[in-house]
Amino acid sequence: MGLFDKIFNSEKKENSEEKSATPWIELNSMAQLDEMEERSEERTVAILKHSTTCGISRMVLKMFESDYDLDENEAIDLYFLDLRAHRDISNAIAEKFRVRHESPQLIVLKNREVVHHSSHQGISASKLKELV
Repeated sequence: MGLFDKIFNSEKKENSEEKSATPWIELNSMAQLDEMEERSEERTVAILKHSTTCGISRMVLKMFESDYDLDENEAIDLYFLDLRAHRDISNAIAEKFRVRHESPQLIVLKNREVVHHSSHQGISASKLKELV
């Protein structure tokens, strides 16, 4: 294993360990959009749109995950959208919920309506906690 492999493999391992503490639901199908909208009548629904090739997006994700401290019993479904893999879903989100696409971006739904959206350094786990 070369030096670069060690650096990048340890970074991947570190990222996956951080993600495991945050209860992400992978957003990977268009059908989930209708399910999320319906679900938002009962629970807060949050979508984090993340670009895997953007350093700023990676930094925001790490900060969000390190600050995330909502209890499992709190009424929230937390979706993670990989923009590189699912740009079509991101475009559908923008159209369906009438929120301009940004990356990274946090969108929060309650009762089928967007109650909050933020981008870049405006993304905050503490703000999300206020909205639950």
